[in-house]
Amino acid sequence: MNIHNLGLNDSILNQFIAEMRDIRVHNNRMRFRRNIERIGEIMAYEISKTLKYQTVEIQTPLGVKPVSVPCEKIVLATILRAGLPFHQGFLAYFDEAENAFISASRKYNEDHSAFTIELGYLSSPSIAGKTLIIIDPMLATGSSLDITYQTMLKKGDPSRIHVACVIASKHGIDVASQIFPEEKTTIWAGAIDPDLSDKAYIVPGLGDAGDLAYGGKL
Repeated sequence: MNIHNLGLNDSILNQFIAEMRDIRVHNNRMRFRRNIERIGEIMAYEISKTLKYQTVEIQTPLGVKPVSVPCEKIVLATILRAGLPFHQGFLAYFDEAENAFISASRKYNEDHSAFTIELGYLSSPSIAGKTLIIIDPMLATGSSLDITYQTMLKKGDPSRIHVACVIASKHGIDVASQIFPEEKTTIWAGAIDPDLSDKAYIVPGLGDAGDLAYGGKL
């Protein structure tokens, strides 16, 4: 399985992630959402380098120009709700992609010492034989990713899988490596952090991405 930690290379992506982590700008939800969207655009560009291409002839006003363009059928699958701006970044580049949305959220017990994953909603086309890009900003325990993937398989067997996240934990990467078929999966992360808190949040991470993007919830 290929794992790309884009944050190891110096690029503007690190500036966007730095702002998302910074508690001094956490009250600016629009800026937070825009930074997630920007990272989605950057990752879409990086993933585009790995796609299959075909040559087509384009008629210009003055002649014909052969151009190499992607030829894979892509499905963008996003885990709600923090995934929405991340998804929009991908969609800005893969504008002809099909789209899937899934609601997978944590349900804690009374003392918040443990949680289960609740699946509330799925809207998806067939993914059979297509390139599936699963878009989830925070890969912490891997539990949401696991149930998302197992649910998506009801829509077919994809030919290739990309897992895209803004920040992942080392634990989440290890879990994902066990979930997905090694020979056809690539994981993309803007950063990989070392630890999880006792509440299973990524450390140092950035907090709750959904709350920072859209406000708190009951």
